[in-house]
Amino acid sequence: MFQNHITVKNRHKKFIKTVCETEIVYGLKNKDGFATSSSVHYDDENGEPVGMICFWAEKARAKSCIKDGWKNYDPTEIPLSEFMENWCVGMENDGLLIGTQFDQNMFGFEAEPLELIIDLLAELKSIGKDLNFRKFNGIKDLETQVKEVME
Repeated sequence: MFQNHITVKNRHKKFIKTVCETEIVYGLKNKDGFATSSSVHYDDENGEPVGMICFWAEKARAKSCIKDGWKNYDPTEIPLSEFMENWCVGMENDGLLIGTQFDQNMFGFEAEPLELIIDLLAELKSIGKDLNFRKFNGIKDLETQVKEVME
């Protein structure tokens, strides 16, 4: 089934809203690590698709993707603060993308990790929520440091 860009973008926006409300992100994990995919939009300097790890806002949506190459994976919860300061920052350092809200046909949004942090921070601020981070002094500190890196 064809998924148009607007549908994928709207699912990504819902991902941001939902994870900021619940403070939980879901990944698919097995004994070897988390479920990965390859970008269909971005290539690295060698012309190869950029690697990507996929995440979901709802456990049920994550579970719906447990098939084919991901059939031996299980949904696992990641606290939003850990996702932002460890996963997003680490994936940026590793040159990986973040896939959000992929469906069982492997259609989803591909996000740059630091841009995703900025989007999540904007949503958290709009709903008046702060998070406790281990490496940052609240969302303002994280935002300041991410923007400095992005410049």
